[in-house]
Amino acid sequence: MALRPDLAIIAAAVPARARALDIGCGDGELIAALRDKGVDARGLEIDPSNVTAAIARGQSVVQGDANRDLIDYPADGFDYAILSQTLQTTERPDRVVGELLRIAPRAFVSFPNFAHWRVRLALLWNGRMPVTRLLPVAWYETPNIHHVTVSDFRQLIADKGIRVERAWYLSGDKPTSDAAASWRAEHAIFLISRG
Repeated sequence: MALRPDLAIIAAAVPARARALDIGCGDGELIAALRDKGVDARGLEIDPSNVTAAIARGQSVVQGDANRDLIDYPADGFDYAILSQTLQTTERPDRVVGELLRIAPRAFVSFPNFAHWRVRLALLWNGRMPVTRLLPVAWYETPNIHHVTVSDFRQLIADKGIRVERAWYLSGDKPTSDAAASWRAEHAIFLISRG
């Protein structure tokens, strides 16, 4: 089975023999891909059924909440911290980003861009929160508690003095350019590091 496009980008960018922590790892799909290329990959996941599925695959995954449990990881315990499609579900994204860069010098952060043109059009046309392929549930069912945009994330990391090493943007499942990413990208992936 092919990896989700954002996970494939992350898997390709993490070098062999690195140590990586996948926060919000789901059933361990990315961990499996990283291990196949020789990465010491581990996971933290809040959903007990996903933890069970990952452990059944032979992966090192513990149940925990990124909002509270990242503090238990040692500083520089990993080379990479990964937070894929989880930032918008955290209570304080700014603090979680700080914890990512405390436990690893580099971090991947990916999220759906709530300023994508289809989202904007749905709000303008219907006056309601949209339901899309990447945001497939109604506003009252969604785990998303923060509606982050590419521009919002760029501002957060600039305010914190965090460096962007690389960014990827996806429209559908295909890469798109940085030009006008704030409204053209459905999904953003950032590789960030300490400033």
